[in-house]
Amino acid sequence: MTRGNARIHTRILQVAATSDPGHWRRSAPRHTRRLPVLGRLRPLERSRVPGDVLAGVTLAALGIPEVLGYATIARMPVVTGLYTILAPMAVFAVLGSSRHLVVGADSATAAILAAGVTGLAAPGSHRYVQLAGLAALLTGVLLVLARLLRLGFLANFLSRTVLIGFLTGVGISVAVGQLPGLLGIDVSGRSSIPKLVGAVEALPSTSLTTLAVSVTALIMVVGVRRLTRRVPGALVVVVGSIVASVLLNLPAHGVRTLGPVPSGIPSLTVPALSVADSRAVLATAVSMFVVILAQSSATSRAYAARYDEQLDEDTDLVGLGAANAAAAFTGTFVVNGSPTKTQMVDSAGGRSQLSQLTCCTVVLLVLLFLTGPLAHLPIAVLAAVVFLIGVELIDVAGMRRILRLRRAEFMVALLTVAAVVVLGVEQGIVLAVVASLVDHLRHSYDPTTLVLVRGADGHWRTEPARPNARTTGGLVVYRFMSSLYYANAHRFAGDITAFLASTDISTGPSVDSSAIPPAPPLHVLCLDASAIADIDFTAAQTLRHVAAQLADHSVRLEFSSVTDVVRAELQRYGVLGGKESPVVHPTSGAALDAYRAAYEDIDH
Repeated sequence: MTRGNARIHTRILQVAATSDPGHWRRSAPRHTRRLPVLGRLRPLERSRVPGDVLAGVTLAALGIPEVLGYATIARMPVVTGLYTILAPMAVFAVLGSSRHLVVGADSATAAILAAGVTGLAAPGSHRYVQLAGLAALLTGVLLVLARLLRLGFLANFLSRTVLIGFLTGVGISVAVGQLPGLLGIDVSGRSSIPKLVGAVEALPSTSLTTLAVSVTALIMVVGVRRLTRRVPGALVVVVGSIVASVLLNLPAHGVRTLGPVPSGIPSLTVPALSVADSRAVLATAVSMFVVILAQSSATSRAYAARYDEQLDEDTDLVGLGAANAAAAFTGTFVVNGSPTKTQMVDSAGGRSQLSQLTCCTVVLLVLLFLTGPLAHLPIAVLAAVVFLIGVELIDVAGMRRILRLRRAEFMVALLTVAAVVVLGVEQGIVLAVVASLVDHLRHSYDPTTLVLVRGADGHWRTEPARPNARTTGGLVVYRFMSSLYYANAHRFAGDITAFLASTDISTGPSVDSSAIPPAPPLHVLCLDASAIADIDFTAAQTLRHVAAQLADHSVRLEFSSVTDVVRAELQRYGVLGGKESPVVHPTSGAALDAYRAAYEDIDH
């Protein structure tokens, strides 16, 4: 809200309950008092400031161990995980529309980045960081282009079913990828299956001390979570393991540690910008763009709906693009709208961007003064934290729910899981998008078709469009539950042919008339177009052919509930507006009344 708009808003005249209800009085809305510092960002209630600040501190406590793990997943230097919740988070808090969406490192995009860049440079190297920055920059450019071209709707093409399958596959891949760190062994291989096979083969060389540290860390994190969600179990374990590493000299017993971690704020860096490098990481950037578009949009929509707030997804796209550009030039990797971090803030009582800005402040203090102790963090503990992140991504409950409710969609989700685990995360997201589009086309390719019947109580009911179905007498009010286009026009034509075949066996040898129960002679077929939003050229030609076919059998074609857009299309195609143009009724009820007036004597 601009300052000028705020002045107008505070001067709104409101109806007041006074002794004379016909009078107006001027009063300021309760929720327009704002702190001057954030006045240009969002309306901020003074009473909520303590809760938002506390939520920001909680986010930092819970998020710092998590982003260290995400840096490991992305195969970046561990400190770059902290960088993802510094400049990128602050940039989105300032530029984004959502009051709740928290932007930072994410397991899915981190896994995609690792899959796409690992073959181009040594993980963790300067060259690798440059390529990761380029991938983040290209992702940011794609997000801004999506805003300029109004492509935010593309988020809707990654279905919830496929997203559950994709994230479950990512979870399995992430968990399997941490086995070497948990066991203290070295394993080669980029995808999950070779890593799992290598881990099994290397079991005899497991470091028992490292395994003990891993098991202890897993038990403690899970145990603290079971006791209370208010205590950041991962942070407790990270701090405790650092203390234990120093006191017990764990490296001397074969337990690997992180080693020196750079302190201070990230310096401005320039990612790799050559054309060849851009081509090499473009597919990775596109994959991450799709995940960010779907996941961020779904998360911000959910929280805006929960609190009945306005949301501008176009503004969020710009904020996400700028956040990724900030990541690219501060030496870190791609960021995403994180459902887990957003839930952390919400559960802690945060209701504005002040929570994110508070978290950024805490992380800044950690980078300035507390990176030294991170050098003693056992890698096994970090692997345990990441392993649990992967396990939490495996949505067993969601997969079971899909299996129970939609078996066909469960197969799509299962196929997506298998693709991510077997082929890799980057290939899995491509298949996920394709699967979503195929699933969408499957519904429109074979839509539901119905015959409307008015009961004795005057209400309409529907029944499947069987050949012998009739609305009344020789009238069929036929509803096609999709737009008509080239892929489903055959279904429309087939239904009409079947209606004719139910009373006229001369329609052709392709129709098995012996299997169709007898029905009253068909006089009028009324196409209820209430569910038809568009008719393409091929479908229009099919419609003209159907009209001629009906005329050959002395059956009138009529329309009802036609929108203005579809009516204009039918007129442009020549289906309506001619010398013998079909009648268009405003409603199916009007079509029924007109039929009864014209054919009542014939039916009886």
